[in-house]
Amino acid sequence: MPAAIAGSLRGFVRFFRDVMGEDAYRKYQAHHAASGCAGEPLTEREFWKEKMDRQDHNPGGRCC
Repeated sequence: MPAAIAGSLRGFVRFFRDVMGEDAYRKYQAHHAASGCAGEPLTEREFWKEKMDRQDHNPGGRCC
């Protein structure tokens, strides 16, 4: 039974991280590699700065 609980907890943590966008940089890297972009990918710091700037300028459906 403890293995089932641990598996459920890992699933919840993974879901929560996805909802919060924690894996956004990993997804960006995978997309960049798959799309064959000639340029270097952004560093993680550059990626998050650009993402936050874009959200600040285009708030869209955010509640706050």
